[in-house]
This record gives sequence, structure tokens and C-alpha cells, in this order.
Amino acid sequence: MFSPEQDISSLPSTKVPVKYGELIVLGYNGSLPNGDRGRRKSRFGLYKRPKANGVKPSTVHSLCTPQAAKAISNKDQHSISYTLSRAQTVVVEYTHDINTDMFQIGRSTESPIDFVVTDTAPGDAQSVQSTISRFACRIACQRSPPYSARIHAAGFDSSKNIFLGEKAAKWRTVDGQMDGLTTNGVLVMHPCHGFTQDSQQGVWREISVCGNVFTLRETRSAQQRGKMVDTESQELVDGSLVDLCGATLLWRTAEGLSHAPTLKHLELLRQEINAARPQCPVGFNTLAFPSMRRKDTPDEKQPWVYLHCGHVHGYHTWGNHRRRRQEEKEGQESRQRECPMCRARGPYVPLWLGCEAGFYLDAAPPTHAFRPCGHVCSEKTAAFWSRIPLPHGTHTFHAACPFCAQQLSGGEQGYVRLIFQGPLD
Repeated sequence: MFSPEQDISSLPSTKVPVKYGELIVLGYNGSLPNGDRGRRKSRFGLYKRPKANGVKPSTVHSLCTPQAAKAISNKDQHSISYTLSRAQTVVVEYTHDINTDMFQIGRSTESPIDFVVTDTAPGDAQSVQSTISRFACRIACQRSPPYSARIHAAGFDSSKNIFLGEKAAKWRTVDGQMDGLTTNGVLVMHPCHGFTQDSQQGVWREISVCGNVFTLRETRSAQQRGKMVDTESQELVDGSLVDLCGATLLWRTAEGLSHAPTLKHLELLRQEINAARPQCPVGFNTLAFPSMRRKDTPDEKQPWVYLHCGHVHGYHTWGNHRRRRQEEKEGQESRQRECPMCRARGPYVPLWLGCEAGFYLDAAPPTHAFRPCGHVCSEKTAAFWSRIPLPHGTHTFHAACPFCAQQLSGGEQGYVRLIFQGPLD
């Protein structure tokens, strides 16, 4: 027991911390290739901090010289410097905000970054020079219900500063404040109807340093900003996508995750498929999805699929030798095969269960596979992601598998329904 005079806040707390939500990096099937380590991982949980660390704009120092700007920008106070010319800089000082928690995301491993994100290289692609900013963006979460999360472009560095140089897109707002965009921009897409079975794609927008919403620039780094969209919000909703030009993150709210399937549920679905003892129609051997821990190396019972028709087999060489010379002539991969069930020709790949539960829209059985990677998930999940144009490079968009980030193929529908053969006995 404690005395009335004792400070309650000094007592050890047994309460579970409030969870605002999670950011999940697209392209990783449950963990990074070399494992999740420290702040570098495939998903990051945002929890209420013991003490608020949010900031909000306060004093604006306008029309000062760069030398004066350096004097104003002390290491004990957050500030954003907008360089208008060699002789003119506007510095906006930020003060402590007791109502918000701030979380920063970027490529830098310096201490201000809470979640270290590196470029996602789909499949076997080699990563080139990173296009992700070292201090890419920041998210401010309200410390009281409904715990709304708002995103801003750019993060504060180790000196608690954000610098927008001469070449960065920047401008003075109607009310005399400053705003700007980062070099490659922070894009956000809010899905229509949330992250549910009824979800539909939204429109990609760009978020400014102050959290305003704009239409996209002609290219990611163009100096001319898009048009302001004052009818839309910087507030993230369940299923919002955040693109940092090199990696795309999915935002799931705590409430949304409470309705999502869990890893335990996905494991039960895997066991149910295996318990039905699907068979290879050629070798008549029983097929089985490997455990979720072994999600990279095919084993002898691994199911394989003809992606054009969806017929599921075990691995076999049937028909391969007949076509090899023709494929070499046509310059196709040896995985291009003719299905022994229906004679349809197309890629022949191993099937892998999608293990990142946060990407699923529902808890239905995994019945469909993405083309051409072979990652398996529910029909609603496959249909949703195949319709989402994800930013690629500086000015293109294409649909991709959320589990491996590989661009989808096969026409308008980048997935196929799986056709299993049951046991003959």
C-alpha cells in the first residue's frame, strides 16, 4: 500500500501501454531476409510514450540571413529552416506539445529515427543507390482517444532541425506560414471503405512538411508542387499506404489489427489445407505447405502451380524436356511449362503462404496465388492488392505482391485461383 502523500506516478506501472497502430513494410513476408534487428525490421509498433515528445510550430523568424538562422537553430529546440535564397532564410521554431507523441521514419540509423527503413528490392533485384530520405517523415499520434495519427513529410535530425535547401519546393501560405516538400516526396493513399473486404483503391496524394495534402507532382522531384487538396486529410486510416520513394509502408490501426487474422490463425489454415491431403495429379504424392518458419526453401512435398490455369502439382519434370529447345529458342525461362491437366502454357512456380497477417483483408482460407511469385492468400486479399497501383521509381506505378514486392503479371488480374486435387483413396 502507498501513503496518500506518495506520488502515484512514481510507482511501477503494470498497465499495458496504449497501442496506436503498426507500420508494415511491403515486400517482406513476416520479417527481413536477415532477420529483424533493433529499429530495422519489417513492422514497427507505435505505442504511447511514457512522456509526450510531440512538437508544434511556435515562433516564425522571417527574412533573416543564413548566419542568423544558424544562431536561431539551437540544438535544444526543434526548428525548420526554409532557405529562400543565399541571403534569405525563414526559420520556424517548434515548441513542446504535451498532447502528441512523435515517431520518425527514415533511412538514417541516428537516434532521432524510431523506425529505420531501407529500399525494398523485389525478388533478386540488386538495390541501387537509395532514394529514401535519411529523415523521411514523422507521424504525430494524439495521446488521448481516438488516438488519431497524422503524417508529415521530413523528420528532425540529430540537431532537432529540418533544412529545406534552395532547390526544395517551398512557399509561403495564405496565413503567412511556410510550407514545403521533400526532394522525392512522401506519398499517401487512403483506401475507400477502410481496410475491409469492401476496400477499394484511393487516390495517391503528396504530404507536405506541415502536413497539407497536394496532388502529385509531374515527377517525384519536380520543383513545381501539385494543387492543394483541402478536402482531404493527412490523418492516417486503417489501410493507409505511405510511400517513401524506395519503400512502401502499410498503416494498420490498433483497432483494425484486432479484427485481422493472426499468425496463429494462418497456421491453422495451413494445417487445414495439409490435413485435406492434396495430391499431385502426375506423381500421386501428397503435397503439404511447409511451416511458416521455412518460407524460402522448397521441400519435396512443396506444392507447385501452373500460373496460367491454377492447377496445383508437386514438383515434376513432365513435359519439360519436350519444350526445352523451343524455350531456349524463344528466350523463355525453363519454368514456362505446359500443364499436364489442361495443356495451358505458362510459368510453373512453387507456392508460398503469405505469412504477414497484416496484409490480409479477411480471415478466409488461402485459395489464390499472385502471379508470377506464387504467394498464396485469400481471394479478397489477392483481388485488393492486384488493383492497387504502387509507386515504382520516380514516375511510374504498378501492382505488386505485398509479400515480396514483385510486379504482378498476367493481364488485368494479377492472381489465379488454385485448383487442388484431393486424395484418390
